[in-house]
Amino acid sequence: MIRFISTEDTLALRSLVLREGADSELCRFDGDDDEFSFHLGYYRDEELICIASFHKQGREGFEGTGYQLRGMATMPEFQGKGTGNQLLNFAIIYLRGIKANYLWCNARRVAFRFYLSLGFEFISDEFEMAGIGPHRAMYLKIQ
Repeated sequence: MIRFISTEDTLALRSLVLREGADSELCRFDGDDDEFSFHLGYYRDEELICIASFHKQGREGFEGTGYQLRGMATMPEFQGKGTGNQLLNFAIIYLRGIKANYLWCNARRVAFRFYLSLGFEFISDEFEMAGIGPHRAMYLKIQ
């Protein structure tokens, strides 16, 4: 089941999957608690197994209302089983309903194939995020 969740609900999974167990308070993002930001969680038997955060944030060179996808994380034992796909598709339908025009993210190299399979396209060359690794910006037109 997919639910809207709080910033606090995202922190433990962000820490585990994205920051190698770093203090969960270090896993907060600027914009997490902004008025138009939202977070989604996928629950399996009341266990939170996948999360993603969406911040109303345009990107230079793109018109309309943009949202940045941040902090998408799936528990390792559930990766590759469609959980993230379902969560992101839910988000896309929601974003379409609130009249967002596009979604973008800074994707880790290991996630390129996942985002490409959902229709995202590359909009940057590869770049290094300090302490995290290689990324590329990706974009999905919603409407």
